[in-house]
Amino acid sequence: MKIAVTYENGEVFQHFGHTEEFKVYDVEDGRVVSSKIIGSDGSGHEALAGLLADRAIDVLICGGIGGAQAALAEQGIELCAGASGSADEAVEAYLRGELVNTGANCDHHHGEDHSCGDHEGGCGGCHAPCGVRGKNAGKRVRTHYRGTFNDGTQFDSSYDRGEPLEFVCGAGMMIPGYDAAVADMDVGQIVQVHLSPAEAYGEADPEAFITVQLAHLPEAAELNVGEQVYLQDAGGRPVPVRVAAKDETTITFDANHEMAGKELNFTIELVEVLD
Repeated sequence: MKIAVTYENGEVFQHFGHTEEFKVYDVEDGRVVSSKIIGSDGSGHEALAGLLADRAIDVLICGGIGGAQAALAEQGIELCAGASGSADEAVEAYLRGELVNTGANCDHHHGEDHSCGDHEGGCGGCHAPCGVRGKNAGKRVRTHYRGTFNDGTQFDSSYDRGEPLEFVCGAGMMIPGYDAAVADMDVGQIVQVHLSPAEAYGEADPEAFITVQLAHLPEAAELNVGEQVYLQDAGGRPVPVRVAAKDETTITFDANHEMAGKELNFTIELVEVLD
């Protein structure tokens, strides 16, 4: 398998259509065995999709992307958009099944027919989908946060790690409610938000439960309910799942995100706006 990442100075470049380089990783048995950097050799979504197809790329990892989804799909290239930070770490996260595709998050035209201004109120920058409004939309920001369930139990905290979270507001890197909250914040401001499942990780999908005969998956005999493991999809890619149920003959895996269907509460502090 070959994975290409939009690339600049070791990081995931945030606009597919404008990337000047890709870093291409050769993967065997779920591990990176080699990598190299190639030039984009052209501009525009369709040209880049063709370049990747010519290089036999199976997966594209990028930050923001717009209308290129169709061109990539026509070439049989899997898309994983919304990534940021280290390109190498993004690939490792993908191979662990931890990188989630956010889909198109820059659905405007670029160049002379740029249409961001065609939408009422503007789009706040090309990295921001039209659904996110605010002065910080499309900007790279740093935030501290504390997340809790409705019973007050904390599930995550950047304060505890001592490092703010950095992301492009509105680029689909964060859950929708978090993006929306940060879009209009001032530096130094702290807000409290309550998110419904639709604003967070969505409702649990009953069709995401997979029941397998233990006779067909003997290595699962030692698994216990609640454990997280990885299955492979039809393309051989790892998919994180949790053991939802098990009896003497079958085991059921839940492929929903562990936060699906849950209401979440966040304390968010905007630490810095970087651009």
